Amino acid sequence: MTNAARITVKVAPGASQDKIAGWLGEALKIRVRAQPEKGQANSAVIELLAKSLDIPNRNIRVCTGETARTKLIEITGLSETDLRHKLLALTA
Repeated sequence: MTNAARITVKVAPGASQDKIAGWLGEALKIRVRAQPEKGQANSAVIELLAKSLDIPNRNIRVCTGETARTKLIEITGLSETDLRHKLLALTA
């Protein structure tokens, strides 16, 4: 079985830079320059997470909330614990 972790993210499109901004309760706030049209913001979120976590883009997908600011993201290849540790290190 492949490791898979899920995380809730709150996306702020149209930001001045792509950035993992920190935690809002249980959700990870992510700012992206891309606009929320034609999946551009979703692609930017996936690219930023992949680069930050040092995993391929194909390991990340939007499960729910494709057209909403709050999304459920699934990341394969990392356990929930490993994902939390990496994200805490990035947002510390």
